[in-house]
Amino acid sequence: MGRRPQKEPTAARSVAVRLATICDVAKVDFGASLSRLAFAGLAGAAALGGCGHLAEAPVKWRGFNLQEKFTATPEEWAALDPEWGRRNEPFVETDFEWMARWGFNFARLPMSYHCWADPRDPLRMAERTLREIDQAVEWGQQYGVHVCLNFHRAPGYSINASLLAEPWNLWTDQHAVDIFRLYWGRFAERYRGIPSRWLSFNLINEPNRCTAAQYENVIRAGVDAVRQADPARLVMIDGLFGEAILPVDGLARIPNAVHATRGYAPFALSHYLAPWAGTPRQLPTWPMRVSDTVEWNRAMLERWCIQPYREFAAHGATVFVGEWGCWRRTPHDVALRWMREFLSLWKAVDWGWALWCFRGSFGILDSGRSDVAYENWRGHKLDRRMLELLREF
Repeated sequence: MGRRPQKEPTAARSVAVRLATICDVAKVDFGASLSRLAFAGLAGAAALGGCGHLAEAPVKWRGFNLQEKFTATPEEWAALDPEWGRRNEPFVETDFEWMARWGFNFARLPMSYHCWADPRDPLRMAERTLREIDQAVEWGQQYGVHVCLNFHRAPGYSINASLLAEPWNLWTDQHAVDIFRLYWGRFAERYRGIPSRWLSFNLINEPNRCTAAQYENVIRAGVDAVRQADPARLVMIDGLFGEAILPVDGLARIPNAVHATRGYAPFALSHYLAPWAGTPRQLPTWPMRVSDTVEWNRAMLERWCIQPYREFAAHGATVFVGEWGCWRRTPHDVALRWMREFLSLWKAVDWGWALWCFRGSFGILDSGRSDVAYENWRGHKLDRRMLELLREF
């Protein structure tokens, strides 16, 4: 978790003042509800200027995250939740087929670099794994689904730092940055010629425990490696991670880039009883009062999760919600009401989104909820109410 500097730069103070005005923070006790991560990013954000434009504006993306290469071995997650401990599995063609059948057009692939490389020999990339990623890209084109490759675990960084130690620090070790550049350069070379309407690169998942300047340096290194091999490749850039995701002004002018936020606020609702998120124990409702002075409701979502990026978009940035969703322990009716709130807000500002996940405890298939009347869908348990809600938007 980042620590807020004692003295903020002038540009950062301007964003802090703007967000304070938006949220009336002088009147609210955020200690009981908002992650300190939201404030850690304020020192790195800067006053907004003109943003880089897309070479080709994407259609509105709506889809899901697919987890087959989320981890290389189950041990990466076994200590907290075995569900997320994958085995570097091939992607599944029917995921793309069914997404397209139901009207969705986007698949984000959050991947661990351990799936194609051993940290003890990081420059050697396993061709077998790369061919499995090739197959996902091909299925995307076959079924009309845009594929977005993402480093969920990059050399020297993962948002889930407590689960598996990295030998380097991506924000401070040049060796890690060099490996990061190598990987993205190789992917760019491999897929050169595939139009960006079918493929994009989300360089790092949910940056945290770094300054905005450190993050900007790493992203620029990755973009440079990509653009040297494939100048036209579309990239996706996450904001600084927290309950309120914050865009980084220093990255706003990168051309042909989409800027990604999240839809997990409040964590107490979306991650109710989730062991990897501190096991929040207050029974969720929607709206949800988390203290005597703080209630999460539609207005709160708009202020903290929409407004910072709405201002960013007003200067030319394209915005996308790269992850969002609600874990299976939150009561289903509460989850659906909260999801509808977010979906209607994103529709109003014309942002696309990718639910975490398709199959699994946040998703529409095999979510393991105890309060859902599932429909049998080709041997899987389909949450029809959630599916139809998503299709509305």
